[in-house]
Amino acid sequence: MKALSRMIDRFCYKRPRFGIPNLIRFIVFGTVLVYVFGLMDTTDTLYQLLVFSPTDILRGQVWRLLTFVFVPVHIHPIWLFIMLYLSLMLGTSLERTWGTPKFTIYYLLGIVLLATAGMLAYLLPISASVFAGFFVGGYYIHAFLIITFATLYPDAPFRIMFIIPVRAKWIGLVTAGFLVYQMVIAWRHFPVNLIPLVLFFVYFLFTWDTWSRYLGLRNKKRSNTRVNFKRAAKRIRKENRNRPYTRKCAVCGKTDADYPEMEFRYCSRCNGYHCFCMEHINNHVHFE
Repeated sequence: MKALSRMIDRFCYKRPRFGIPNLIRFIVFGTVLVYVFGLMDTTDTLYQLLVFSPTDILRGQVWRLLTFVFVPVHIHPIWLFIMLYLSLMLGTSLERTWGTPKFTIYYLLGIVLLATAGMLAYLLPISASVFAGFFVGGYYIHAFLIITFATLYPDAPFRIMFIIPVRAKWIGLVTAGFLVYQMVIAWRHFPVNLIPLVLFFVYFLFTWDTWSRYLGLRNKKRSNTRVNFKRAAKRIRKENRNRPYTRKCAVCGKTDADYPEMEFRYCSRCNGYHCFCMEHINNHVHFE
């Protein structure tokens, strides 16, 4: 997972012009258009032409492999608006943070995995009617986008509907709980109801560094390095103590072996030959 994450970062660094700028805006705007025209379509023909359907895809309607992301799920309009609002706001923030290439890879990879899982599930002995536009849809990509942002920036504050203050981690937890609830109530369609779980691959791929920090993998490496540093410092101090010296401060005990750059001088007012460092040459009790 770490190697794949580094490969994506290198790819984005070498190809800064790759990707679709403001991709999430086009997705949200397209979803709103499909929803509005769908309200005027009493026969539900528009949805049936765009929704994910393995049977129709195998008949040549390959546009469904992409257009399913624009089909809104059959939920209350208020919840749909909140989902699209959060996707637009958080998706824009991720694109600014990651850059257009990385965010484009994130979203396109989610589409590819979701469509691939849907086609593979079609091979199972389950009726194709199960895929009536719910288990493979853009809604799940938007949900994981929100969860991804909440993982990377759990304490990011913002206001829902410009009124309710809340942190990103709570929105991520609510979104994850809602996903689990939807898959549980659809247990009769097992294992098709588990298709959205393939998006966990994209989620962990783009949050691997954060999870490594949460699990303490980086701290473990740092602690090992810290122990090795302490051992090396202790060994060096021991070697310095055993190293022969020619001058030693009569007050603090510093030697020219421990501090080779420090100057040592003898005091002319002391009885006998007594050496002092620069800190104590003018600040000591004279020997009588």
